[in-house]
Amino acid sequence: MYSEKVMDHFEHPRNVGEIENASGVGTVGNAKCGDIMRIYLDIDENQIIRDVKFKTFGCGAAVATSSMATEMVKGKTIQEAMEVTNKAVMEALDGLPPVKVHCSLLAEEAIHAALWDYAEKHDIKIEGLEKPKSDIHEGEEAEEEEY
Repeated sequence: MYSEKVMDHFEHPRNVGEIENASGVGTVGNAKCGDIMRIYLDIDENQIIRDVKFKTFGCGAAVATSSMATEMVKGKTIQEAMEVTNKAVMEALDGLPPVKVHCSLLAEEAIHAALWDYAEKHDIKIEGLEKPKSDIHEGEEAEEEEY
């Protein structure tokens, strides 16, 4: 069901933890599946991501996509990090099952949310970056529960 790379990043996740006084922090979540992802960025004066850490509450695919996404942005410029899409994360992991594709989208959104936080703190605009949803449940349709 899962590729070897997904299993490797789930069993041995890279860059787990948090960065004290991070340049930018982004938290996103999916109300339907309960996954919550937080990405911490340490960005230097040349706008290079020196370090990146993550904390994820979620399934194996959520942990694996968080881990891979952090590997893909570490050492990159802000603009290069903007180019890390959920599709790129999935490809780097040799694919995800269709029901887990949303996990890769969360990884992309968490990076963007952390970059937005950085931009706000430094009063800069990052080309192509849109304001993240203010609430992790925003945009989610309330599902009717049947009893």
